[in-house]
Amino acid sequence: MGEQKRKDATKDEFIFGKKNYKFMLIGLACIGLGFILMSGGGSNDPNVFDESIFNWRRIRLAPTLVLIGFGIQVYAILLNPNKHSKSK
Repeated sequence: MGEQKRKDATKDEFIFGKKNYKFMLIGLACIGLGFILMSGGGSNDPNVFDESIFNWRRIRLAPTLVLIGFGIQVYAILLNPNKHSKSK
């Protein structure tokens, strides 16, 4: 009898809601774009130094996008999907 009550008490629903998954995809897109912007800038010849590895895109923009993406991921995890806004 106790086992039946336990099965009835647990519902088959997802932990995250649709809004959570939407923010998670946005965060993953930001992280992916940041890593894509960090790539490149190498040289085929190891004796030749390429200054393009120190440009603004790789040093400032890409890591900032990755950190923003991680922040969005944290927000998506902590967002409560069952919270209903009250209208006054």
